[in-house]
Amino acid sequence: MRSESARHMFPIVLDLNVLRVGLVGQGRAALRRLALLDEDGAAHVQVFAPHVDADLADKAGERVIRRLPTRDEIAGLHVLFLAGLSDAENISLAAQAREEGVLLNTEDVKELCDFHMPASVRRGDLLLSVSTGGASPGLARRLKTTLSGQFGPEWEARVEEISDQRKRWREAGMDLPTVSKRTEDFINEKGWLP
Repeated sequence: MRSESARHMFPIVLDLNVLRVGLVGQGRAALRRLALLDEDGAAHVQVFAPHVDADLADKAGERVIRRLPTRDEIAGLHVLFLAGLSDAENISLAAQAREEGVLLNTEDVKELCDFHMPASVRRGDLLLSVSTGGASPGLARRLKTTLSGQFGPEWEARVEEISDQRKRWREAGMDLPTVSKRTEDFINEKGWLP
């Protein structure tokens, strides 16, 4: 049974190649977030770090700005990640981000998050994500491990194959309901899913 205080989350996938992203943080928490952003192709990342260690300096390179962001810098972002900061810094930066309408994720501070980072399995263009809305990151990681075993590396080629088929069907003039039916039939013929 859901508690009255439970928040409903709406799943979306963001194209970080076109969005301006800020990361404010330090230490291992900031390094983990930066690694995720880099893995997912975030092209426009500014890294603000009041205390830069050698690892963060190495990974962030020229993107690192050795201080907290200004309100104007926050306003210029689409998405802001906070990681490894003090409670006071998190609260202040979160307030500024929300006033500027910037999507916000504060690592491990559920009430300061507009969205949560799901546990994800990527196979080329296939992205499988699991979220507990921040209630149990451990459960999300365990489900990710299960999905990783069920959807192995072969799924990258399968997604490409079905994408090529879909493109041919659309070029042949098929409408979306027909393409959807053909996709189901194709998956069944291949025996990819039960």
